[in-house]
Amino acid sequence: MLESPLGCSILKRAQDKGLVEIAVHNLRDYTTNKHRKVDDYPFGGEAGMVMQIEPVDRCISALKANRHYDEVVFTSPDGEVFDQPMANSMSMLDNIIILCGHYKGIDYRIREHLVTREISVGDYVLTGGELPAIIITDAIVRLIPGAIGDEQSALTDSFQDNLLAPPIYTRPAVYNGWRVPDILLSGHQAKIDEWRHEQSIERTRRLRPDLLK
Repeated sequence: MLESPLGCSILKRAQDKGLVEIAVHNLRDYTTNKHRKVDDYPFGGEAGMVMQIEPVDRCISALKANRHYDEVVFTSPDGEVFDQPMANSMSMLDNIIILCGHYKGIDYRIREHLVTREISVGDYVLTGGELPAIIITDAIVRLIPGAIGDEQSALTDSFQDNLLAPPIYTRPAVYNGWRVPDILLSGHQAKIDEWRHEQSIERTRRLRPDLLK
C-alpha cells in the first residue's frame, strides 16, 4: 500500500534528487514473539484487536537512537484536521515519524507517552493509517524546494491563502463554442491578477464559505 505511491511522481523525484529520505518500517520486525504478532485483545472485552505498545516503543526507540525527530505523528480520526498551513509548517521540519494505526486502534499509552502529535485527514474511518500517512507525506514533500519543477506553482495552490484556486484554462482559446475569459488573453498582467483574486474569493464564498471565517 505504501510502496506504490512512494515510488511515483513527485515523491519519487524528490527522493531521487536527495531532497528527502522516506523509509518504511514494519512493526513486525520489532516484535519478540515467534509469530511476529503486533496486536492483542483489548482489556475490558471490547470487540476488535489493539496494536501493542512494545513493538511500537521498540521501533520508535531504535529510530531515535540514530537521529533526532521533531514530531512523532499518529494518524488518528480524532486528531487535528490536516490542512495546508499545517503542511507548510511541517515541511520546515527535519525529521518526522508517522505511526500508522491499524485494527481497532493502538494501546492508549502510545498516544500518552510516545506520540507528539495526532493528525486526522477527515471525519471518516479507514482500514489503517497508511493512506493518511501518504496524504500527509505527499502534501509536505511537494513543498520542499526542488521537489516540483515550478516552485511558484505550489504557492498558488488552493488553500495557501485560505482561498480556493481560481479557474485555469489552456489552448485552444475557443473549443466547441466555449471561450476562455477575454481577460486571460488580454496580456494585462495586473488586471489578470486582480481577476484571479476575485475569482478565488467568489469560488471560496460559494463552495467553501467556512474558509473565509
